[in-house]
Amino acid sequence: MDLIIYAVVALIAGVGGGYVLATTAIRKNIEKKSAQLVKDAEAEAEVIKKDKMLQAKEKFLQLKAEHEKAISQRNNEIGQAENRIKQKESSLGQKLEETKRKQSELDKQREHLQKQVELVSTKQEELDRQHRVQVEKLESIAGLSADEARNQLVDALKEEARTEASAHIKDIMEEARLTASKEAKRIVVQTIQRVATEHAVENSVSVFNIENDEVKGRIIGREGRNIRAIEAATGVEIIVDDTPEAIILSCFDPVRREIARLALHQLVTDGRIHPARIEEVVAKTRRQIEEEIVETGKRTCIDLGIHGLHPELTRMVGRMKYRSSYGQNLLQHSREVANLCAIMAAELGLNVKLAKRAGLLHDIGKVPDDEPELPHAILGMKLAEKFKEKPEVCNAIGAHHDEIEMTSLISPIIQVCDAISGARPGARREIVESYIKRLKDMEQLALSYPGVSNTFAIQAGRELRVIVESEKVTDKDAEMLSFNISQKIQNEMTYPGQVKVTVIRETRAVSIAR
Repeated sequence: MDLIIYAVVALIAGVGGGYVLATTAIRKNIEKKSAQLVKDAEAEAEVIKKDKMLQAKEKFLQLKAEHEKAISQRNNEIGQAENRIKQKESSLGQKLEETKRKQSELDKQREHLQKQVELVSTKQEELDRQHRVQVEKLESIAGLSADEARNQLVDALKEEARTEASAHIKDIMEEARLTASKEAKRIVVQTIQRVATEHAVENSVSVFNIENDEVKGRIIGREGRNIRAIEAATGVEIIVDDTPEAIILSCFDPVRREIARLALHQLVTDGRIHPARIEEVVAKTRRQIEEEIVETGKRTCIDLGIHGLHPELTRMVGRMKYRSSYGQNLLQHSREVANLCAIMAAELGLNVKLAKRAGLLHDIGKVPDDEPELPHAILGMKLAEKFKEKPEVCNAIGAHHDEIEMTSLISPIIQVCDAISGARPGARREIVESYIKRLKDMEQLALSYPGVSNTFAIQAGRELRVIVESEKVTDKDAEMLSFNISQKIQNEMTYPGQVKVTVIRETRAVSIAR
C-alpha cells in the first residue's frame, strides 16, 4: 500500500515537472517568435516609410513642376496682355491724331458754312424786298390787297371742292346701294360653302345590345328588383321586350341615357348585378361622364384654337355635347357657328379669334348648372361677364336673339351665323324642343313639393316617377302627394293622353359587419 502511494506521488511529481518544463519551453518559443515578428514588423515599417518618402518626394516634384508651368503660362498671358495694351495705346494715339485732324477740318467747314449762311441771308433780304415791291405794284394794278385776293381765291376753291365732293358722294352712295346687297350675299354664300357639317337629329332612345336573352333575366333580377334599381338610380326607362339581343333605354336627357348605357355595359361585363352594385356603378359612371365632359370642352377649344377660356366655361362647352336644340346637337351647332363666324369676320376684316370665341359661347346659356327664369341669351351673357370675357363677346352672346342692343360689329355676325347653322335643311326639328321642355317642366313641378328628392319623366312623358325621402314623407303622405301632383299637372300643363304619377318611398337599414 505504501508503495502504491509512493508511486502515485512520484507520478504526480513527474507530471508536474514535465508540465513546468513544457511550459518553459513554450514560453521561450513564443518569446522567440514575438521577437522575430517585431523585427519583421520593424523591417516592413522601414520599407513602407521609404516608399512613402519616395512617393511624397515624387508628389512634391510633380506639384512643383505644375506650379512652375502655371507660373510660366501666367507670365505668358501677362506678356500677351501687355502687348495688346501697347497695341491699343498705339491705336488710340493714332485715332486721337485722326480725330484732331477731322476736328480741324470741321472747324474750317463750319466757318465756310457761316459765311454761306450770311450770304444767303443777305440774298433773302434782297428777295423779300423785291417781293414786297412786286406785291405793292400788283395791289395798285388790281385794286385789291393781298389778303383780300387770297380770301377770294380760297372761297372760290372751297365752293368748287364742295360741288365736286357732293357729286362724288352721290356717286359713291349709288354704287354702295347697288353693290352692298350683292357683296353681302357673296360673303354669306361663300361662308356657307366653306363650312360643310353633317347634321344628325337627336332622338330620345338608345339601344343596348346584349349577347343573349339570358342577360335580360339577370338585368331584370328577382321580381324586377334590378331593373327598378337601375331606373331609380339613372332616371331612364328600360324597356325589355321580345326584341332579340337588345334592350331599349328611353329618356329625353342624353346624359342620363349615356350614364345608363355605360353602367349597364359595365354591369353586364362584370356579371355582378344587384341593387347595391348598381348604385355603385351608376355613381362611378356619373363621375366618369363628368370627366369626359371636361375633356370634351378642352378638346373643342384646342380644335378651334381658342385659348384662355375659364375652366367653368370649358366645362359648359363640354356639356353641350349632351344637349340638343330643336333636335340639333348643341356642341356641333356651336362649333359650326364658331367656324362660320371666323370665315365671315375674316372676309370683313374683323377680329377672327374674337368672333370664333363668341360663336362658340353664344348658346352657353342653354347648359347652366341651374336654370333660372331668364332667356338663354341673357343668361349666357351674364355667365360670360362673370368669367371675365371681353365686352364684345358678352354683347354678341346677349344680342344674338335681339334681347339687348348690339354695340359691336361682331354681334350681327353671331346672329347671322346662328341663323345660317339652324336654317340648314334637316338641321333642326321643332317638336323635339317643345317635347323636352314639357318633360322638364313636369319634373320641376314635382320637385317643388317638400320631401321630394328626385323626379324622372319616362315613357315619353306618359309616366312621372317621384322619389321621396322616407324620413320626411310617410306612406299616407306619399298617396296624398301622388294625388296632388297629378291634379297640378292636370290643371297647369298641356299634354297628350294621360300621365301616370308614381311616388316611390324606400326605407333602408344598413349595418356593416367588421
